[in-house]
Amino acid sequence: MNAFNPQTTAVIVIDVQVGVFETQPPPINKEKVLSSINRVTAAARAAPSSVIFIQHDGHPDEQWLLPNTPDWSLHPALKVTGDDSIIRKTACDAFYQTELESHLLSKSIETIIIVGYATEFCIDTTIRSAASKDFSVVVVTDSHTTKDRPSLDATGVIAHHQWLWSNLICRKGVLLLSASEVVHRFCE
Repeated sequence: MNAFNPQTTAVIVIDVQVGVFETQPPPINKEKVLSSINRVTAAARAAPSSVIFIQHDGHPDEQWLLPNTPDWSLHPALKVTGDDSIIRKTACDAFYQTELESHLLSKSIETIIIVGYATEFCIDTTIRSAASKDFSVVVVTDSHTTKDRPSLDATGVIAHHQWLWSNLICRKGVLLLSASEVVHRFCE
């Protein structure tokens, strides 16, 4: 895969919401990740390709990311346009009981580019789900993030998952590219 076919490619931005990015401590490399996501989505729109924001709806029992609260909002640093789609989810998998798959199929999307939060939860689960549905999956290595966890720091979590994704056994594999490489492929 060299250049992306704009008509069959979509960028999926997962859970870049105030309640996960504006915490103490914040996700690792927060500012760089937000900037990289905006570079990737701008290149996709210019191609033009689809941009889809996935927004997590927390359950009222959890009192976290409750719909229509400030923490639930997409992060204000994100550049979102009226042509972008927003799909809401309630589980780690952005495909689980959402309209994401039907939305992608209705647009004849074959390649999805994944960015966002959290590497080991919603990013990983959505990558595996997309691969099992035979989408070509691209992960932007400097455009996803997480926080330190009890058993592993954020840098280790990210390194582990990127190694794992590059070695997944699936029909189309998972391609890992930097934001600069993705932008370049959109411009070819």
